[in-house]
Amino acid sequence: MSIVESRESRDLRAAVAALGRRHGPGFDRDTLWSEAGKLGYLGVNLPEEYGGGGGGLAELSIVLEELGAAGCPLLLMVVSPAICGTVIARFGTEEQKRAWLPGLADGSRTMAFGITEPDAGSNSHRITTTARKAADEDGGGWILNGRKVFVSGVDITDATLIVGRTEDARTGSLKPCLFIVPRDAQGFHRSQIDMELQAVEKQFELVLDDVRLPADALVGDEDAGLLQLFAGLNPERVMTAAFALGMGRYALDKAVDYAKTRQVWQQPIGAHQAIAHPLAQAHIEIELARLMMRKAAHLYDAGDDAGAGEAANIAKYAAGEACVHAVDQAVHTLGGNGLTREYGLASLIAASRVARIAPVSREMILNYVSHQSLGLPKSY
Repeated sequence: MSIVESRESRDLRAAVAALGRRHGPGFDRDTLWSEAGKLGYLGVNLPEEYGGGGGGLAELSIVLEELGAAGCPLLLMVVSPAICGTVIARFGTEEQKRAWLPGLADGSRTMAFGITEPDAGSNSHRITTTARKAADEDGGGWILNGRKVFVSGVDITDATLIVGRTEDARTGSLKPCLFIVPRDAQGFHRSQIDMELQAVEKQFELVLDDVRLPADALVGDEDAGLLQLFAGLNPERVMTAAFALGMGRYALDKAVDYAKTRQVWQQPIGAHQAIAHPLAQAHIEIELARLMMRKAAHLYDAGDDAGAGEAANIAKYAAGEACVHAVDQAVHTLGGNGLTREYGLASLIAASRVARIAPVSREMILNYVSHQSLGLPKSY
């Protein structure tokens, strides 16, 4: 992987940054989503033959990072083109690709992703949402039952990619599989979770009560569930890192601008090392996390799922920590002004914590690295 970005990547970064500046922190989500889709940014990672840009996760992460750095991140990018688009592009049938990928690429269609459960979290081995085959005399297809929590944007997406488990006819054990569930499917109920964190994309609890789906709602091979699942989770981690880095850069830029102009005595406050050094440290942490994110995206785009798994987890961890530190230091730099609505940093205090706990907590990433990278024994 080249440390220096290609000319194409730099041009993409500059173009998206310009789009972000035109919309800014007070952006209208629907307007920005539509414009980004028409410009080809939302589907930059999807195959050209289905309306995408033919790029990869490296390009898509640039789009989300630059929009975030301009104060107008599109959280649904983590889910719709990155997770769902990737899974369908890699494992979907030709009919599924034709039905979904062009819309996901231009933003006219969107998908949510449902994996987390009240008792299982994102542990795919403890998922209790089940899918069983319906009898032929009942019309065939699948019947889903279960619950999901913390599913983003269900009310504004056309369908949700649900992680369920089917029974293996040979062993009787349950294996994870992915199903496309339309928003208006009978028995598919949603209720909004009352969150202290305010965001355009709301969080929902889902109840699947005998949701009947056609046979072609199953994405890919019934026997390749784990492979397909992790094909979506690695992009999720990379894109969460991009989301966090964009937010961290936005906060740091606000703090640096303030430190250059705010004058209490003879010099701007940024001349004092007590202000300058913590901001410099935050910048260093962001740059280091960006390098790991780019490594993870490069490995994933190159088809190295195993290598991408470690790098994506590390990138998500590093970016989450860098984001929280940058936001905290930005607020401290502005003092009381950091808590005012005028400067737009106070809301990031809670938002920056999202990258630490979602889609997987930093503690579970440390577990992953200790087990997978270091070969240490498991405690569970």
